[in-house]
Amino acid sequence: MAPYLKKLIKNFFLSRNIHLIKTTIDKGRILDFLAMTPPIQTEHDLVRLGGDGDGGYLVPDDIEGITACFSPGVSRVAAFEEELAGIGIPCFLADYSVDAPPVSNALFVFDKKFLGPFDAGHFISLESWVEAKAPAQSEFLLQMDIEGAEYGVILNTSSRTLQKFRILIIEFHELDTLYDKTGFDLINLTFRKLLQDLAIVHIHPNNWSPPVEYEDIAIPPIMEFTLLRKDRIQWMAPATAFPHRLDRINVPYNPDFALPKCWYEAINPAGQQPENTLVH
Repeated sequence: MAPYLKKLIKNFFLSRNIHLIKTTIDKGRILDFLAMTPPIQTEHDLVRLGGDGDGGYLVPDDIEGITACFSPGVSRVAAFEEELAGIGIPCFLADYSVDAPPVSNALFVFDKKFLGPFDAGHFISLESWVEAKAPAQSEFLLQMDIEGAEYGVILNTSSRTLQKFRILIIEFHELDTLYDKTGFDLINLTFRKLLQDLAIVHIHPNNWSPPVEYEDIAIPPIMEFTLLRKDRIQWMAPATAFPHRLDRINVPYNPDFALPKCWYEAINPAGQQPENTLVH
């Protein structure tokens, strides 16, 4: 069966809250992954940029000194990018499916390209995009929602280039394929690469579809992750309050739900109050 047809069938069932779970991965490996990915709180409080609707995101209050935002995947709104432009941060946008951003702004630079793992045809790699737009700069912010292509982009971007990004906001798709060996390997490799230099500071499930549950594990298929480069962190502690007071619902007509506990209680399985940690 063609991959696009498989995805179409899966989305049909998910839209009706019917989950077809095929578990081909050992549960222990999923628990190991969850133990690797719990969000933390740091000395940087989270702030919301981009308004209260879909397209707004929580970011650490460590924006000063950000030199540019790279934002692949252009939506019907650009409130996030507009807010950054309002404080003088240039925004590079890319999407082949549209002809221009939804609003005009002097600090927006648009490329009619899809972001992908390689340079080919309508696709440009993150490596080439950064080199073309800001070759001598760093301290970037990445806001990426590219419908599942994020895994190939990250895995094919050098660590040298990823280290130029201070903050990453990525909507990860197909997370429920963690139950399948192929999906698990792809997602696990992607997060292991990111977590070499970055720490997860927030996770927000997209309520387009409810979590896919298996035994005591619950995996929302789509979630927004905010990551902060580790050298920006001097103090950390486990994050335990979900949803965050600034979180907002993605789909107004769907029931909302909080981040399942298995995504953050693995830090502290005994239920004891963890100690704060200073990073040296």
